Amino acid sequence: MPNRIEYFGTVFTFLSLLVFHGINRDVLANENTDPFHLLVHAVGSTEDTSVQAALLKGMLLGLEGRRSVHAPEGWPALSNTLACSTSAPVRQHALALSQIFGDTMAVASALECVQDSSIAASQRCSTLSLLLGQQNREASQLLETLMNDPAMTLSAIRGYAMVRNDQAPSILLSRYSDLDPSQQRAVIETLASRKIYAESLVEALRTKEIQPSAVPVQVARSLKNLLGKKFTNVYGALPVVGAEREHLIKKYKKLCKPSAVAAADASRGRAVFQKTCAACHMLYGEGGKVGPELTGANRANLDYILLNSVYPSLDVPHAYRTVSVLTVDGRVVNGVLAEEDETKIVLRTPEQPRVVIAKEDIDFRKISRQSMMPDGQLDAMKPQEVIDLVKYLGTTEQVELP
Repeated sequence: MPNRIEYFGTVFTFLSLLVFHGINRDVLANENTDPFHLLVHAVGSTEDTSVQAALLKGMLLGLEGRRSVHAPEGWPALSNTLACSTSAPVRQHALALSQIFGDTMAVASALECVQDSSIAASQRCSTLSLLLGQQNREASQLLETLMNDPAMTLSAIRGYAMVRNDQAPSILLSRYSDLDPSQQRAVIETLASRKIYAESLVEALRTKEIQPSAVPVQVARSLKNLLGKKFTNVYGALPVVGAEREHLIKKYKKLCKPSAVAAADASRGRAVFQKTCAACHMLYGEGGKVGPELTGANRANLDYILLNSVYPSLDVPHAYRTVSVLTVDGRVVNGVLAEEDETKIVLRTPEQPRVVIAKEDIDFRKISRQSMMPDGQLDAMKPQEVIDLVKYLGTTEQVELP
């Protein structure tokens, strides 16, 4: 979510501007008043570019996940003015809004932006995401070329999940062996996002083009739900770790005996944490927000650490249960619910902190009692990595990386 101080500051500024510029409080309270029309009026009524940028950003947040939105009254004239602003954020936000409002020139400009290597990668990636969120087919056709640009490769791979493209499986699998590990994982996650893609992934597993060990457990779960025996007949049965958790806890408790942990290296443990845990968990102000914050957790208790590592789905707080969404065009998204309003839901996934899905695009969704964290995380580590990780989790302040 946006910073709360920024959010309330923006709202306060917005309301103050409207009142200052002659719109009385009765108008603001009128439920028939279009809030975006009021925002357009407010943006056009100030020359303070920082206020303009904040209000435009608020409009973008309010329109996340929506398509085919009619431009509010006064927007065409205002957008022409904002296009000449001295503020880059104002120009960028205004262009993004025009794109959402269906301005063909804005869409053409956005398509040029994603292909222009002289523009900052962050802007190109956000523009690409917005285009694909609008189900822009031209943007989808650019993904194959964008994969050749190192700054755009990861975004292009993930872009194939947002818009169905029947060429995606062959393109992604033909590039797979040349990609780095994070990009290869993104390919697997993307191929697991749609049934038509997933069937190609299963064939790649069958021919050993991709090894089963490259498929993360949580992705394998999703594939099993999507394809059933068609997947498990090739991948194999998913491990049922919960059934043998007592045995595994005893095994790791023996490994992490006090003398071994005392001799371990917390700095190396931090590196292990960054590689395996930080995508989902925050510790000492760093990491993701898919799973619970660990800074204040009972990390000094070995039993607590092992139980939650060996069998994370034993007792999952409601806020961290996996939400599975199937969209009307066949996309599957698994994550933790971050936000919801009348028009959209926002999921957090280990790969993306913010996946926005319009409610009109949802075929169905369900909440699982399972954690997003896969069972058997420790099994994928070397014994010394497990001990070093336990040492790091038991620290009371941050340590340097190796």
